[in-house]
Amino acid sequence: MTHDITIFDRNLIKQRREKAAADINNHDFIINHTSDYIVERLVDMQEKYPLALDLGCHSGQLGKKLIENNICDDVVYSDLSTKMVQQAEGLKIIADEEFLPFAPRSFNLIASSMSMHWVNDLPGSLLQIRKCLKAGGVFMAAIPGIDTLKELRSCLMEAEMELTGGIAPHISPFADVKTMGQLLQRAGFNKPVADSEILQVSYSDMFALMHDIKKMGEQSALIKRSRFIHQEVLKNAAAKYKELYGSDDGGILATVEIITITGLAG
Repeated sequence: MTHDITIFDRNLIKQRREKAAADINNHDFIINHTSDYIVERLVDMQEKYPLALDLGCHSGQLGKKLIENNICDDVVYSDLSTKMVQQAEGLKIIADEEFLPFAPRSFNLIASSMSMHWVNDLPGSLLQIRKCLKAGGVFMAAIPGIDTLKELRSCLMEAEMELTGGIAPHISPFADVKTMGQLLQRAGFNKPVADSEILQVSYSDMFALMHDIKKMGEQSALIKRSRFIHQEVLKNAAAKYKELYGSDDGGILATVEIITITGLAG
């Protein structure tokens, strides 16, 4: 690691992934979507990678698609959670994205779908990833962008301010496209690229959205997070959400911004 800034509770992230593992395949729509997007880009590159790493693999959604699309011959699956990585089919290892246990120049491809946003020292992790790639190897990852859950964040803040006179952090911060591009360059990647797409996901109400977030193990893991939300705040926020961001079918819409980053190792 390059510095001692600690924003996220990595032990809590691990615990939540362990708990979410049993039912993750019923709540992995976003993981599958971003995995498909990564695969599409890699197919367009028309390269074959002998050995790939699915970093922060959840239950192996991305690595499985890499094999199915003949992008690589073999995949190593790694995740912070034992119960998550055990579900992957193939070579697997329990590993922390902040402390990669792999030898230099081990992989031709390192790919990650919806895991890197929980890393404290992202510059340090990107540097480790580059060192684990063979010369000319590719790194590609998808993470949530700054507009992700903006409706939920706004409604919770407004409701809490009205009822308590103050606000507390309930949703983890996300990166922006420009910053991610700069971090790739800082880590020494060649031809760094960062772009984003916006998804609108429909739910019956705010509580269904929050339930899905919990089932993915994606609740806020900020060390300085608020550990309690008053029920009246939640009810107020849910009403605001329905009023301001309701969908035509009577539900609500949630924004998910997906940032995709790509870099080549020298």
